[in-house]
Amino acid sequence: MNLAELQHLDRNIALPLYQQIKRNIRTSIRTRQWQPGTRLPSENALVNGLGVSRMTVHRALRELTQEGLLERVHGLGTFVAKPPRHASLITLQDIADEIREAGFTHNCEVLELGIVKADAARAGLMEVAQGDRLYHLLAVHYQDREPIQVEDRLVSPSLVPEFIDQDFTRYTATQYLVGLIKPDEMEHIVQAVLPDRRTAGALNMDPAEPCLQLNRRTWKDGRVVTGVRLTYPGYRYALAARYQTDQFTIR
Repeated sequence: MNLAELQHLDRNIALPLYQQIKRNIRTSIRTRQWQPGTRLPSENALVNGLGVSRMTVHRALRELTQEGLLERVHGLGTFVAKPPRHASLITLQDIADEIREAGFTHNCEVLELGIVKADAARAGLMEVAQGDRLYHLLAVHYQDREPIQVEDRLVSPSLVPEFIDQDFTRYTATQYLVGLIKPDEMEHIVQAVLPDRRTAGALNMDPAEPCLQLNRRTWKDGRVVTGVRLTYPGYRYALAARYQTDQFTIR
């Protein structure tokens, strides 16, 4: 394996070096320069070849392993992870389409649409440097007159420069983004949460009532296009998927 693909590190920008290394490894995997099963250089080789600290290399490899792009084999090293044998049938389902297909009317109320600076949490989510500009959308989606989803979304201004100029009461952010960019990687995390007061108020529910929350990120060419948190009232909504029986295994 040639280290040349990883050596494009810019120490004059605010993006941390470990995130630059992650980005370069992700790009090498996505463009198939590094095939599944390829063994990465040792941490010592990466430290010496890239001129960075061991902590920087270790963090980049650890996070990519947690994300499923790499796998570590004790005593043998770190390898490009093999793709799962059976792909999930998760799709980018749009809330407006879901509501209309169920026979109801969809409406969207935009609470916020503007520019924010990335704090530590937002920078980690979007894989940018702290202080970088991001577009932020906060919206409530209604099924008839009943609030059904709070959408809290960050978008990369460099990848989607005209996002902030859109009228999301006429079409959804998902519809706009999918029509503009076809992502090549997607992450879904579903969890049960208690809403903060603002979310509870937007959904007309008690803060002590549980919500269903879907956290989604999409990438294009190694860069995060958008990170969104979709919150639903738990007692009024369910997430479901349908699979062919030859497309899953029981573990």
